[in-house]
Amino acid sequence: MSQRVTTVVIGAGHAGLAASHFLSERSIDHIVLERGRIANTWRRERWDSLRLLTPNWLNRLPGHTYGGPDPDGYMTAGQVADFIGDYATVTAAPVKENTTVTSVRRTDGGYQVRTDEGDLDCVTVVIASGACNAPVVPECAAGVPDGITQLTPFEYRNPGSLPEGGVLVVGASATGVQLAAEVRRSGRPVVLSVGEHVRLPRTYRGRDVLWWMDATGVWAQRYDEIEDLARARRLPSPQLVGEPGTTIDLNALTGLGVEPVGRLAVIRDGAALFSGGLRNVCSLADLKMRRLLAGFDEWAGIGDGPAGFEPTRIPAAPRLRLDLRSGEITTIIWATGFRPDYRWLDVPVVDEKGRLRHDGGVVDSPGLYALGLPVLRRRRSTLLHGIEDDARFVARHLAERLTPRVVA
Repeated sequence: MSQRVTTVVIGAGHAGLAASHFLSERSIDHIVLERGRIANTWRRERWDSLRLLTPNWLNRLPGHTYGGPDPDGYMTAGQVADFIGDYATVTAAPVKENTTVTSVRRTDGGYQVRTDEGDLDCVTVVIASGACNAPVVPECAAGVPDGITQLTPFEYRNPGSLPEGGVLVVGASATGVQLAAEVRRSGRPVVLSVGEHVRLPRTYRGRDVLWWMDATGVWAQRYDEIEDLARARRLPSPQLVGEPGTTIDLNALTGLGVEPVGRLAVIRDGAALFSGGLRNVCSLADLKMRRLLAGFDEWAGIGDGPAGFEPTRIPAAPRLRLDLRSGEITTIIWATGFRPDYRWLDVPVVDEKGRLRHDGGVVDSPGLYALGLPVLRRRRSTLLHGIEDDARFVARHLAERLTPRVVA
């Protein structure tokens, strides 16, 4: 027999637990399913040195704030997992751990959720399984010669786990630049393949750059106010690292001895071929950064313009070809992004690119909702402190759908 419950929440990360908080406030019976332990991704799928990009004073969940001794510091992955786990305890969230969802199907009364621990029948479902369930690896990886170790950020742990020799890091967003810096500091030669990226300083005019993002309302912008929403949802994460005062842009990396090259175009006959557009890509990132900082200054009433940031330094002739059979490179780290995994979702709401079709978290199937996706309802949607507004809205919309059967 299937267990009956009004709402099933899939995922016990910060998004799923925030949903549970607001469902409990409305006395909607529900269960939160988690394939591993609470905050499983932070416990099992992060490299050793990773720290959260947002400072501790900014990290909060509905009714739960950081109370530690280092408000200007940045949590380790383990500390993030503990923070989320403490939230589950404080809110008494009805979490069922070590339960893998294998199928979600429409029924006459709502949905059937099948798991490896039994089936559930429910009226509504909240998908809070995250946007980074699987690393994206380009098809050209199939052309990498035998003998070269290939890793994704899910598999990388620390430089000591790598073979001796040079490393090619593909991707220059937050993950790529952090790993390139860490591997280079271990003494290994590093080549960094750079595509579109978002350049940001860690601090600006004495404050963390994310203070400016928060105070000026950049992160509060609603999804229905953004001119090109699809592009906003695809933007790479900014080049930041969770170290106070430490900027990790390409200038910092070249200062460490990292060699930047253009975007990886193809691997052919054992050679990696790179785009010749490195200078243009970096100039565009510089321009966008200056515009953002100028906006901060305008908000603060500062008229002298952004200062202290030189343009990205580009080699006079970045190499366009790297022979992967020469022995120069022994490891490739694919820091080329992440994607959600909806293979278990047997409802026609996923587009041809694997993205969930939704309008501000209301999925294109009655009674189905989403949380924790990029720019779900605001630019800050995927951040710890950004989930509250989204989760409150979803719980309200869900409750209104249930009225008058469940909600008084």
